[in-house]
Amino acid sequence: MSIDRIVAALLVAAGLSAAGWTVSQGLERFRMSERTITVKGLAEREVDSDFAVWTLTFRRAGNVFGDVQKALAADREQVAAFLRKAGIEDAEVEVRPLQVTDVYSREYSQSNQPMRYTGNGQVLVKSARVAEIGKAALAIDPLIQSGLMIEGGSGPRYQLRGFNEVKAPLLAEATRNAREQASKFAAEAGATLGRLKSANQGVIRISGDGDGGDGDFDDGSARIKRLRVVSTFQYELR
Repeated sequence: MSIDRIVAALLVAAGLSAAGWTVSQGLERFRMSERTITVKGLAEREVDSDFAVWTLTFRRAGNVFGDVQKALAADREQVAAFLRKAGIEDAEVEVRPLQVTDVYSREYSQSNQPMRYTGNGQVLVKSARVAEIGKAALAIDPLIQSGLMIEGGSGPRYQLRGFNEVKAPLLAEATRNAREQASKFAAEAGATLGRLKSANQGVIRISGDGDGGDGDFDDGSARIKRLRVVSTFQYELR
């Protein structure tokens, strides 16, 4: 049988292999003339975030500057009290200065503006106690029901700051996956897998888990992060 027929038969066999991330999916190039094989290794895992940043923004409006400022100061104290009650420590809280704007002083302001002054305040929570922050965020309804105008989308944003600790085992898994595929294909080709000639680790993609995020892009709202990498490897065949 000619070499061309052997290669064709092997590729058909690989295409009929089991579903999933198998030889048929991982094989990128097979060059019998060069005695090399190029495969892709896949690795995925879900990890919990290790840091949370929660920005609580509140707003007020009125026609008397002092009244707006006092209302914002009272709101700020109410937010601080809520956080203390929720078990958030003072060292984890950053209070921003209040901002009050005279709408009439703007260059293109309308004379029929119902409120002359608008203002806002911010309280930031930054903590590695991710579970505690998530629990506090779920208990915020009474604060809003009391009349506090919390800006929409003010939920915590979760981060994975210990990324490097997860990166190494993820790449190791992708390497094992690729070598397993290469070994299977080499055996089917009647060859022995040789040394690794080149490797490209690829880009590690971080996305949400679909619960709180869109599943394809990490907007920070999902506590569980899904990490995925596809690495490319080229091996010699003997």
